Amino acid sequence: MQTELSYTVPRMSCDSCRATIAEEVSEVAGVDEVAVDLQTKIVVVRGEDVVDAAVRAAITEAGYEVIE
Repeated sequence: MQTELSYTVPRMSCDSCRATIAEEVSEVAGVDEVAVDLQTKIVVVRGEDVVDAAVRAAITEAGYEVIE
């Protein structure tokens, strides 16, 4: 099933942040697309059967915090 998940990551502030998060999240099983918007501080993930906890863990692994 196609999934779309959104995350607020307040500490993103530069292209390096965007690239680091996109790289980590793109390695999560099932992820087809990662869109990182620095202005809104939102990361949108699309893919097949993407697991929320795995995406959150990848963002944390990249060194950033996800807020609710």
